[in-house]
Amino acid sequence: MPPVRPRILYVTDLAYQARGRRYCDEDIFLTSRLRDEFDLALCHPRDAAALMDAFDATVVRNSGPVLTYQEAYDDFRRRAISSGARVYNPLTGKADMAGKQYLLDLTASGHPVIPTVDRAEDLHLLPEVDRYVVKPKLGADSMGLRIVSAQGARDLVTEDLLVQPRVDFAYEVSFYFVDHDFQYALYAPHTDGRWRLEPYAPTDADLAFARRFIDWNGLDHGIQRIDACRAPDGELLLVELEDLNPYLSLDALDDTRRDAFVDAMKASLHGFLAAEA
Repeated sequence: MPPVRPRILYVTDLAYQARGRRYCDEDIFLTSRLRDEFDLALCHPRDAAALMDAFDATVVRNSGPVLTYQEAYDDFRRRAISSGARVYNPLTGKADMAGKQYLLDLTASGHPVIPTVDRAEDLHLLPEVDRYVVKPKLGADSMGLRIVSAQGARDLVTEDLLVQPRVDFAYEVSFYFVDHDFQYALYAPHTDGRWRLEPYAPTDADLAFARRFIDWNGLDHGIQRIDACRAPDGELLLVELEDLNPYLSLDALDDTRRDAFVDAMKASLHGFLAAEA
């Protein structure tokens, strides 16, 4: 008899319309390659809670902003945690999968992150700039993001919103990891095109910056994306640590690097299933 292959429930919203990206293409590609070693079924994030018990693991990929199905996602988390279901990425992440409170925590602890506050009385802790960014703590994919004046920030700030200075950065760069292993980096050299990405060759200092946040988050298995911006003084500042369903921009890679990522993801899934067995 052939060996039993692990059964994977792959959670994706193939119809989600993202600005400048085609989420569905990425998941069609990834599942076509993962099928070499896993038995796969795809489902919408609203259906994951009802289906996951029939599979060895649930892989959450390009499932779109949780805000669009918050009740279903909360139910999925509750049921997965209570039943001990294996979810990849594991639901213990401290970054975006838990909201954006981590940006406040990292600011308070002195990490290299865009300074962030959520109280009017703390606005004086931010650098004085002409414009500020206001965004929901539970936001994603720029949903609810606004750029306002200092007075606008004072008028808007509440416990549910974050305020940051609008940084005049040189470019944004993203570092992609599988487990604790760096895979590739991409950057947006054109400030008017966030998703016009090109390969980026990180320095040792760049990788040390990114690994700092991977280590902080403490996920043994999973895919994470560290988004940063290059500040005017040359320093990298964290913009976001995406640990729930990071879009991977695999279409910006050459075949060799894309194949290497797929191999790393396969190995990570096997390791995750073995560790959780």
